[in-house]
Amino acid sequence: MTYGEQNKLKFPNLTLTVFEETFTIHKFVPSESVSQTVRDCGFESVSKTPEELSLICPRYLSIQSEKNSPNWKCLKVAGPLDFNLTGILNGLSDTLAKAKISIFAISTFDTDYLLLQKQVLKTAKTVLKRAEYGFE
Repeated sequence: MTYGEQNKLKFPNLTLTVFEETFTIHKFVPSESVSQTVRDCGFESVSKTPEELSLICPRYLSIQSEKNSPNWKCLKVAGPLDFNLTGILNGLSDTLAKAKISIFAISTFDTDYLLLQKQVLKTAKTVLKRAEYGFE
């Protein structure tokens, strides 16, 4: 039994939702500011370190960035998740890694999000369903 399958036994009602939008991951210098246009969209994620500012936003927004990677789909773990729960992201990422599916993970106060390339979404859903993860 894989770690993901063991973890699924701990969280039998874990459900994922696939966002309809397709996203782009952008990289900026850390001093860059995020426009109000981005702030007004339905889903965005901004992470800033001393080395970079990363932005995830819907693909339909026309943004000039230092680097970008388009065509990501987003899976949301149904939450809110208690901070005492362990291994949820590990179980999902382990299950996908065994299928050679790369992810970009985001965690928030309430839940986790997994971004994966659009062309592997169907395979990812199949693999996750086989590991008994549910989908809305």
